Amino acid sequence: MKKIYAIILAIIIVMGFTACGTSQEGSSSGKIEVSVFVAASLNSVMEELKAEFEAEHEDVTILINADSSGVLMTQIQEGAACDLFFSASQKQMNILEEEGMLLEGTRKNVLNNKLVVLTQADSDTEVTGITTLGKASSIALAGGSVPAGDYTRRALVHLGMLDETDEPGAYTTQEVSDALGGVEISEQSNVSKVLTAVVEGSCEVGTTYLSDTYGQEEKVRIIEEVPYEVTGNIIYPAALIANPDASDEEASAAAEFFGFITGDRAKELYAKHLFDPDVE
Repeated sequence: MKKIYAIILAIIIVMGFTACGTSQEGSSSGKIEVSVFVAASLNSVMEELKAEFEAEHEDVTILINADSSGVLMTQIQEGAACDLFFSASQKQMNILEEEGMLLEGTRKNVLNNKLVVLTQADSDTEVTGITTLGKASSIALAGGSVPAGDYTRRALVHLGMLDETDEPGAYTTQEVSDALGGVEISEQSNVSKVLTAVVEGSCEVGTTYLSDTYGQEEKVRIIEEVPYEVTGNIIYPAALIANPDASDEEASAAAEFFGFITGDRAKELYAKHLFDPDVE
């Protein structure tokens, strides 16, 4: 009799573990997760897009990873799970496309942005624009691998403040400082950190994107919107990434989210956040 009870108890325990395992699996996979890598300057508008999409797709969770496009590109190259990449520059997208990491035919130019020179709202800086950056006591500047830092260096090359080169982003922060007369430059890893450095007053001026000033109107003042003739167009491309670990459901949800962020409703939100969505 004891042997029978032991067998029955063993069966109950095994069934219990099986039930628990099934329950845990259901809770972890109950939501379809889509990993979206976006440039730091897109973080604010992407949170709004995420909220609207998830409200209409209760079975989908959009996981946003926001950072410098260069950092995100490296993460994708190193095997990070990513379903969709939205870059602040063509450069990083070009590299991933050359390496065969994009889903063929999905790449699309979505936005244009504008480089700006900004300072605190109540600042009495003598800087009047990018040509007079050297008059600042300190500058917050993204590194050359960060699109905003690259565009700033491109502008300085175009204006003759840095020597002509095929790779403006290769100029070090020290070389930029020397070209501007030795001004103190605080190198930042993305545009969000540039904005923070200016808002908090740790740097007198900084160069970031027009879109980054959205919601910061009482804290910062735009000194100059740098013309496209100086920086070139600041195009934001997006594409689906070839993710071998994605399930069919995840791949389908990623494609649907891609359609949403490139559609008409998204364009309204981009414009609200000071991006230019009229890109061919």
